[in-house]
Formats: sequence, structure tokens, C-alpha cells
Amino acid sequence: MDWGFILSETVNKFFGFQAAYFAIAAIGLNIHFGYTGLLNFGHAGFMAIGAYGMAISLNEGLPLIAAVPIGLLAATAFALILGVPTLRLRADYLAIVTIAASEIARILFRATEIGPFEARNYTGGSTGINGFSGPFKDLNPFDGPVDLWFVNFSAQDAWIVLVGWTIVLLSVLFVHLAMRSPWGRVLKAVREDEDAARALGKNAYSVKMQSLVLGGLFGALGGMVFVLGQSSVQPTPQDLGAPKTFFIWVAMILGGTGKLWGPVIGSMIFSALLQFTDLTLRGAQEEGWIPEWLMDGVQVGQTRFILLGLGLMLLMAFRPQGIFGDKRELALDVR
Repeated sequence: MDWGFILSETVNKFFGFQAAYFAIAAIGLNIHFGYTGLLNFGHAGFMAIGAYGMAISLNEGLPLIAAVPIGLLAATAFALILGVPTLRLRADYLAIVTIAASEIARILFRATEIGPFEARNYTGGSTGINGFSGPFKDLNPFDGPVDLWFVNFSAQDAWIVLVGWTIVLLSVLFVHLAMRSPWGRVLKAVREDEDAARALGKNAYSVKMQSLVLGGLFGALGGMVFVLGQSSVQPTPQDLGAPKTFFIWVAMILGGTGKLWGPVIGSMIFSALLQFTDLTLRGAQEEGWIPEWLMDGVQVGQTRFILLGLGLMLLMAFRPQGIFGDKRELALDVR
């Protein structure tokens, strides 16, 4: 088994664009859950809204500088539509509503017709939208592969990695400043005890709405980086459905809930683990270390998720606060 290749590809994933867009989306989810206590199980909905808003705009000929704000405005509208009737709900009720809303958005994107409206002319229906990332690629400053001593990327991958990690660093700086402000302290007060925050004269409903919008914007940015990196947007569960939401949750929990760098480090580790387990299992199966009757090449993808799921169970059992987290951050007001 080629351990050099496995380790090289794992390191590439550790710093790659998947880790970057996971981190951006996880920062938004951390604002929802880690800092405000909102159980959002539909974060992929914000990613989908932002991604489609930008992709449709680019596909219609708008410049990138206009397409990105349109995607963010669409995510803001989605947050308002979702939040106005639901943010008075708590705990598992809110989680059910958010995951349902996310799936409704994804199904609408794959619909060919919505009433008399020919939606597929804009969203592409079940085939999605492809070939819209030309304006982004035209800005690429790299004219060849980028080969550093620990990672190597093609010119296109290096560009999306640079953009993705730049957004991550700016996002971390923004969250750092926001959470040190009076507004950030109110968020944490609502998380700890919403009734006590109200008794002190704080509008908990308004604060939660602001948190939902802000975290949703980061989710939308993560979705944009994701679809720009793969040059297509598809309304499949794997790309923009519930599995993506739970991947973001795992990344956030792994790094540490309610911590500034927790979602970033967790996203990097989770992306690397996905790659390492996949390549290791495939290599072991090809070498004959794993018998064919036990697992074939097709089953490797499912097996790695089983192993990662077991690892997550152990993490929640022995260190539920994650690598850098604090158990006190999980003491939420869910009454």
C-alpha cells in the first residue's frame, strides 16, 4: 500500500477547498448553535439558496460582483421566511422545522415546473446548473500548478483554496469582533437562559433572528465556495441535502462548539479523516488485507462513514465538547 500517496492526499484535503467551505459553513452553524443555542438542522438550505442565487445570476450573464450579493440577499430572505414563524419554537421543534425547510428548498430547486413557472429554465431542474464559473476562473492569478513543500494543487484548485481560506480568516476575525461586542454577549445570554435575558430587557426574539440571518449568510458563502470549486450546483442530497448539514455539524462538534477556531480546525480534521479512511480502506482491499466477502470496492464509501460514525459516538461519549470546546458551552436553555 502506498502510504506516501495516502498521506500526501490526506494533507491536501486537510488544507483543501472542501475543508475551507466546511469551515465557512460551520462558522455560521456555530453562530446559530454554539453562540445562540439554535438547533438548526437545515443549514444545507442556506448553502443551497446562496449557491443557486449566485449560479443563476452568473448563468444569466451578471458579473460575479453582483452575483455574490444576490446569493446573500436570497439567503437573508430565506432566513427571514424561516425565522419569523419558527423562532419562538425551542429545541427539537425548531430542529424539525429547519430540516423540513431545507428539504423543501432543495426539492423546489430540482422541480421542472412550479405552477405555471418553468423553473428548470433557471435552476436546471434535476440536472442542476453547470458551466457558470467562468467569471470566477478568469480572475485566477495562477498560471500553473502550485507545489509547496507540504501540499500541491492545480492552478484551478489553488485559486479556489486561496479564496476559500481568505474568506475563512476574514470570517473568524468578524466573529471574534462580534462575540466580544455587547451584541455577542447578549447572544450568549439568550443561549444560557432566554427568560433571564428577557427579564433584563433584551428582545430575545430579535436577537435570535439576527443570529439566524448572520449564520445563514456564512452558510450561503460556504455554499458558493463549494459550487465554484466543483463548477456546478446539483440539487442532490449528497451535495446540498441533509447529509451535508450533518457533515457540517460533525465538523463543528469535532473542533469544539462555541469556540472561535473550533469549526475551522474541526473542518480540517474531518476532511482529512474522510480522505484518509477512504484511501486506506481502498488500499487494504486492493492488497487483499480485507477479504472480498467482507468488503468490496463499492462498499468502501459506506464503510468509512460507519467508522467515522463510531468515532463520533466515542467523541460524544467521552468528550462531547469536542477537541477545543468547553462543556459549559453545551449547557443550553432548552426549556
